[in-house]
Amino acid sequence: MKRIALLSDTHSFLDEKILKYVHKADEVWHAGDFGNIEVSDILSKTKPLKGVYGNIDGHQIRAIHPLHQKFSCEGLNIWMTHIGGYPGHYAPQVKDEIKISKPDLFISGHSHILKVMPDKTIPGLLHINPGAAGIHGFHHIRTMVMFSIENKTIKDVDVIELGPRGSLDNLNILQSQ
Repeated sequence: MKRIALLSDTHSFLDEKILKYVHKADEVWHAGDFGNIEVSDILSKTKPLKGVYGNIDGHQIRAIHPLHQKFSCEGLNIWMTHIGGYPGHYAPQVKDEIKISKPDLFISGHSHILKVMPDKTIPGLLHINPGAAGIHGFHHIRTMVMFSIENKTIKDVDVIELGPRGSLDNLNILQSQ
């Protein structure tokens, strides 16, 4: 069994609230828009990290994180990309491929909108967008998702609310280094 901390859209922001959940995970997955290399570095020094680059990520992030990650975890086939859309509204660059490759879990970020939903047209496919964990964007509440994978099964899915996006309590640990 593996416990996963799933993040997206940190936009150069990390705080102790995020890291508290990362420490409880076996792996951390980031669905793009890290914002800077420091976010990737801190996460990868804390737990094993799988990530994809997002539309705001520069050459340093793109040099170590691909546009798409397709991998297996505990027998589950996963596809993670930043701009992927969601069931019924997949992005053009994934729309045809998702029907062919039929992953068990499709993860995307970008929209800053938290979604955990099955694809009713592709049996067995679950889509997760963890929303946005950072403080930049139009979202009101910062979110991430924790879940476990065991024997090809996703279980114990927890939506984590990290607090308001614009709170004065949002102290970026990257600024204190």
